Amino acid sequence: MVILITGITSGFGKAMAQRLTADGHKVYGTHRKAADFIPGVTYIQADSQSDADCEAAVQQVMAAEGRIDVFINNAGMGIGGPIEFNQISETQRQMDVNWMGMVRYLHFVLPIMRKQHSGRIICLSSIGGLMGLPFQGAYSASKYAIEGYCEALRLETRNAGIKVIVVEPGDFATSFTAQRASVTDPEAQAAYPSYSKALSNIEHDETNGLKPEFLAAKICKIVKAKRPRHNYIVATFVQRLSVYIKAILPPKLFAKVLSLYYGL
Repeated sequence: MVILITGITSGFGKAMAQRLTADGHKVYGTHRKAADFIPGVTYIQADSQSDADCEAAVQQVMAAEGRIDVFINNAGMGIGGPIEFNQISETQRQMDVNWMGMVRYLHFVLPIMRKQHSGRIICLSSIGGLMGLPFQGAYSASKYAIEGYCEALRLETRNAGIKVIVVEPGDFATSFTAQRASVTDPEAQAAYPSYSKALSNIEHDETNGLKPEFLAAKICKIVKAKRPRHNYIVATFVQRLSVYIKAILPPKLFAKVLSLYYGL
């Protein structure tokens, strides 16, 4: 299969590119500043915040292969901190990279798959796209946007031979933790005393989370599956359980559970 993955320089993207290439697929991956290159993978320099870059990346794959069988939306970033203290520009960037980046690529990928009458779209959301995480509100919002967009897209393309799959990872040990742009303003710490402890808990869970290779293996199975599910939660048992609990508990009670977990 011909597969286009966004954001393959590290973490999930790099692990997926390595695994899918090893499985015999032809993998193309976008990057902004790649430091090392995976043998067999074709790298395309592109910024998901640029319409022109996204279009050029898709056209490059089409020029070489004449088709795109699988598109994996992976590129993303995160900001943390009390919503009140998130800079508007940073919140805009959060949405532009995580959600609009996906929208841009799909604007150019969808016509191709519709004409092929086949294709598989795999978009990485997060457990944070299923529940609003404290001090990660903008990140959760960007992932909620992916959930709603893909739910609508799935219905629109159901007769076009296109399958839309959303993957919701839990905590994973990747460079995402170190790269998160977290609020450090002392005023934020004073206004929200629980912020420091909650952030420490978040970083601890991520640092001790699953390895990206675990998710890459799941993605390979989804690519091969004849009848893939609409959604896949890829996380520890406790994190998967939290999603199911949210579905059955009254919202007020579940909010209390989250508050206790994060020490709010």
